[in-house]
Amino acid sequence: MEMVKKHIGTDESGKGDFFGPLVIAGVMVDEKSAQYFLDLGIKDSKKLTDKKMLSLAVEIKKTSPHSIIAISNSKYNELYASMKNLNKLLAWGHARAIENILQNHSCEYALSDKFGDERLIQSALMKNGRSIRLEQMCKAESDIAVAAASVLARATFVQKLQAMEETYGVKFQKGCSGLVKDGAKIFIEKHGAEKLKEVCKTHFRTYNEVLYT
Repeated sequence: MEMVKKHIGTDESGKGDFFGPLVIAGVMVDEKSAQYFLDLGIKDSKKLTDKKMLSLAVEIKKTSPHSIIAISNSKYNELYASMKNLNKLLAWGHARAIENILQNHSCEYALSDKFGDERLIQSALMKNGRSIRLEQMCKAESDIAVAAASVLARATFVQKLQAMEETYGVKFQKGCSGLVKDGAKIFIEKHGAEKLKEVCKTHFRTYNEVLYT
């Protein structure tokens, strides 16, 4: 891949987490902001603590054009029921993030982590994004714009999860482990089975395991 000085990177957070939203973020960098982000130590959010991520997210928002699409559990479950395909839902979110940035900024190239057919994002782009050159690659977080997007997406996910904990008075574990199931059972005891869909992704196998086993 040739070096592109100004470009948009997109990444998502929450797709493997039973509890909490799906968040997709886009960040546009140029040579100057890319260097600044490297100096700050921005990298793939999976390699950063929540505390570090939250402080880096503030700097990213101050420095670069960006877009954050946070899809609440209720909306996520509705979209998934309609699309019946996670990759289509992700493509829709990545396309929206790119479009939002392109509304006020010109850019010819966007890069995202590979999660499905590139044509899914391309076909989801509207008029602003139709001319952009779009590429997906494995481990795209090695690119500084994608790394910055991963930090924004994960920081937003963490903040939304914390807000949910305050609203419902329940601790929501990240991921999809046995502790997550325990948390779901505690939630049901406190709020009832019907409310579970407000805080989780209902197409996960965990949902039926918690409700029916």
